[in-house]
Amino acid sequence: MLDQGKGPTRWERWRPSVALCQHEDLLLSRFELLHEPKFTALYQQIEADIKSVSPETEVRPHAVRFENAWDFQDVYGALHDFAHGYPFNPEEEYLVHITTGTHVAQICLFLLTEARYLPAKLVQTAPPGKWGTGPGSYDVVDLDLSKYDRLASRFALEQQESASILKSGIETRNAPFNQLIDRIERVAISSKSPILLTGPTGAGKSQLARRIYELKKARRQLSGGFVEVNCATLRGDGAMSALFGHRRGAFTGAISDRAGLLRIADGGLLFLDEAAELGPDEQAMLLRAVEEKTFLPVGSDKEQQSDFQLIAGTNSDLKKAVAAGQFREDLLARINLWTFELPPLRQRPEDIEPNLRYELEQYARRHGQKASFNKEAQEHFLRFAASPEATWVGNFRDLNAAVTRLATLAGGERINLQLVEEEIARLRQQWRQEETSDPARLALDRHLSFEQIEPIDPFDRVQLAETLRVCEGARSLSEAGRILFAASRQKKETANDADRLRKYLARFGLEFKTLSRKG
Repeated sequence: MLDQGKGPTRWERWRPSVALCQHEDLLLSRFELLHEPKFTALYQQIEADIKSVSPETEVRPHAVRFENAWDFQDVYGALHDFAHGYPFNPEEEYLVHITTGTHVAQICLFLLTEARYLPAKLVQTAPPGKWGTGPGSYDVVDLDLSKYDRLASRFALEQQESASILKSGIETRNAPFNQLIDRIERVAISSKSPILLTGPTGAGKSQLARRIYELKKARRQLSGGFVEVNCATLRGDGAMSALFGHRRGAFTGAISDRAGLLRIADGGLLFLDEAAELGPDEQAMLLRAVEEKTFLPVGSDKEQQSDFQLIAGTNSDLKKAVAAGQFREDLLARINLWTFELPPLRQRPEDIEPNLRYELEQYARRHGQKASFNKEAQEHFLRFAASPEATWVGNFRDLNAAVTRLATLAGGERINLQLVEEEIARLRQQWRQEETSDPARLALDRHLSFEQIEPIDPFDRVQLAETLRVCEGARSLSEAGRILFAASRQKKETANDADRLRKYLARFGLEFKTLSRKG
């Protein structure tokens, strides 16, 4: 050990702990000397020598017991316990000397300091060029990376590059969405826990899952591949086999062994889209695979192992599914640690233009044919796309389909205003048909003509549609009122639900007796 030495000749040797206290420009008020109990005699010698060269330095001994000084877990645990129990004073400055001790101890002290369990800077000492010519030199290293401008700039650039990967290189402008991506980026590179992506169909869950995989792969956090499965396509006995594999002869038609998607995803990332569609048996097996990294293939009594990261996607409310007995509560608790809800496209109107450029570039790459708008046509399309009239029911799927149709019909020429107007008319009709599949919207269409509906604001249209749906199923005006005003009526001493509903309907020239199907 570098600090060893007895007799007068010890002063001819360089001993780091003693030398640290000999620098005139480094005054130490205390020296917390950590030592194993078996080295008490060495500690006492070091204490005496420090007092002789630096009387103002108080030496405090701390016996730290290691079962094995070269066992990382043992050493880190003992030093972590010391750091956790030490009464640090925020008003004082601390240094951690990492020159002495085993390499394992030095690494552990570095990690504890970097993680701020030891709120200190590091100090590294070195011997003089010639023995006996002085205490040597020392260097202080501050691990607070935010204080290093070039490093901070480098990390900021890396973070931008990571976010760009998650956004497919699209320069999105929507502030809440960009904040969401920043949060996902931090979680993706720091955690191996499951991630749950929620949001409407077509909001980009599948593409984001793949981008998370690419980010983690670039950081060398994954060695395996990206495995994606739409759980809505898994039905019956085939679901268990597809996910967990099977052994030959496990069931009729099992003529050979099958690895299963979980086994294929070993070392990589498994994306289960539409996870709410999994059956109860698959949910139970998946829970075990996530928690224990093991599962049983169909027809086998030998466990298989697979260490994968799980991303689950759904457009369903899993909490409601749990309440309805359709989804396991313990599985939801396990995959719900990191949940991110992707917003629909209509809530990101400022992002339509950069996504439009992206879709045009993707079309050109896929088909080998340039795709672009003329100025007038693009401005007209973007005005419509960002207007309240554009509901984008299918989100990015609708946008992708629209660009594909426009670029295909343009045939390598610029997309013109006529093509845009035809596409807008087609989108309007498509969305109107999809809206009419909603019971409330159907009720609205039954009682009001197109000319009567069009002047109504979209906000009022939704409210009126739900009101009409309730009225159709109610036996009386009072019953409909009790349903519609169930929350607000609790705050009133006397409730006049019927009169309140009658006046509301009158605003649109409607009467309850013409609405109810049960009256």
